Amino acid sequence: MIDLRKMSFGGPAAIVTSMALIVGLDAATATKATVVTSLLIIGVADNLTDSLSVHIYQESEGMAQRRALRATVGNFFTRLAVALSFVALFLLLPNQAAIVVCVAWGFLLLAGLSWLLARIRHANAIAEIWKHSAVAVAVIALSRLIGGWLPGAIGLG
Repeated sequence: MIDLRKMSFGGPAAIVTSMALIVGLDAATATKATVVTSLLIIGVADNLTDSLSVHIYQESEGMAQRRALRATVGNFFTRLAVALSFVALFLLLPNQAAIVVCVAWGFLLLAGLSWLLARIRHANAIAEIWKHSAVAVAVIALSRLIGGWLPGAIGLG
C-alpha cells in the first residue's frame, strides 16, 4: 500500500523542481549531459538534505525514532524515484521532445497526486489540481526567465 503522507511531502517538490530545472536549463541552452547531471545531483543532494530536514523536524516534534526514520527514508526514495523518472525520459528522447514529455509527465504526476489527496480529504479535485498546477507553472516560468536572462546578463550567453 502506498503511503500518501510520504509521497505528499517529497513528491511535489521533486516533480516541480525537476520540471523547473529542465525548462530553466533549456532556456540557458544547456546540453543533455548538463540536464541529466543536474537532475541526478538534485535527485541525490537536494533530496538527502530535504529528507534530513524532515527527519530533524519530526524528531523535534517528538516522533518516535523508528517512525521518523521510516518517514525520512520514504521521503528520500519517493523523491529519488521521481527524479530518476525524469532522467530516464530525458535520456530516451531527443532534447526538445524530452522537454515536452518531461513537463507533461510532471503535470500528470502532480495532477494524479493532487487528485488522490483531494479524494482522501473529500475536497474538490479539480480545484486542488488547478491550485497545485498554478504554483508549478509559476515556478517553471520563473526558472525559464532566469535560464534565459542570467547567462546573457553575466556575459556567459
